[in-house]
Amino acid sequence: LGVDTIPVLIGPVSYLLLSKPAKGVEKTFSLLSLLPKILPIYKEVIAELKAAGALWIQFDEPTLVLDLDSHQLQAFTAAYAELETTLSGLNVLIETYFADLTAEAYKTLTELKGVTAYGLDLVRGTQTIDLIKSNFPKGKYLFAGVVDGRNIWANDLASSLSTLQALEAVVGKDKLVVSTSCSLLHTAVDLVNETKLDDEIKSWLAFAAQKVVEVNAIAKALAGQKDEAFFTANASAQASRKSSPRVTNEAVQKAAAALKGSDHRRATNVTARLDSQQKKLNLPVLPTTTIGSFPQTLELRRVRREYKANKISEDDYVKAIKEEIKKVVDLQEELDIDVLVHGEPELKLCREMIWLSTLVSNYLVLLSLLTDGCNLMGLAASSHQSSTVMLAAPNQ
Repeated sequence: LGVDTIPVLIGPVSYLLLSKPAKGVEKTFSLLSLLPKILPIYKEVIAELKAAGALWIQFDEPTLVLDLDSHQLQAFTAAYAELETTLSGLNVLIETYFADLTAEAYKTLTELKGVTAYGLDLVRGTQTIDLIKSNFPKGKYLFAGVVDGRNIWANDLASSLSTLQALEAVVGKDKLVVSTSCSLLHTAVDLVNETKLDDEIKSWLAFAAQKVVEVNAIAKALAGQKDEAFFTANASAQASRKSSPRVTNEAVQKAAAALKGSDHRRATNVTARLDSQQKKLNLPVLPTTTIGSFPQTLELRRVRREYKANKISEDDYVKAIKEEIKKVVDLQEELDIDVLVHGEPELKLCREMIWLSTLVSNYLVLLSLLTDGCNLMGLAASSHQSSTVMLAAPNQ
């Protein structure tokens, strides 16, 4: 295809730290003790990639953002020192994501042998920006992850550009690369396929294809080729999303603003609550229950499909839901379950105030949800009067 690609491998240390020992292995066994055994394999792969014409190679080391001890951090130093000769002649990018680096991890990363560039998540790694500003190695590249690769929202281009301009003075204009915070495999593919969304919602979103466009637009702006129309449209969309009544509610905002510290704490301590609960319910020491959701049966799906198609009335639909609840409650009583659930046959019957929920072809976007209990409690009680169906409303 004539496209210069960068092969990506999980880094050797993260490969081991994210692995699990086989069953029967002693608990004292250290996964990092296998490092000398896997590094020769990495050398073989690197040599093959180099022979195939690779100019860059990327190692993902996501465990660098974890709370690592000195022994684990030393493993990174040892691994890349061992690989340095094999990596000679290649540009080497070490990528981390999903969180901030600790000062110790940042120091370890920036001192690794044979490394050309560092890819850092600057969306969730906001404190990492301070580490970069305080000390960034000269002559190295920074792949600045300012476009969020984990969500479906359009980037705030002006904010990202401002962040990069501040970093440019530290890293160097020719060493700063605009990037996503992580791989784009976490988001949907292309917004162009969504033909049923209205223009306002669509302006708020960016799937993988659109995020690539955002990266390109920010990079051009950083180079002095800013697309003013694109940035203006983006700013309007950002403002729209923040102020739209479809995602904001004045009553909720006032209620949230009025909350006091005491509102986040129970009026009674846990011992008193447990005592009260036990007097009310008389549960055994280890009560049995289920996860709450029972399978969505073929019959239940058929009824829902017919209701959506207006082939059955709402009364018939509610009757079917009640029958399903009775069925799962009967089953739980037969199995002598202590704490019963309704089985969640129809979540849409919950009293939810959804300010905006829109279903796109390949992705569910739930912008804001305020739940006020669930009237399935009433349905369950009316469908099975003899049972004690316990449901905890979300706000209780």
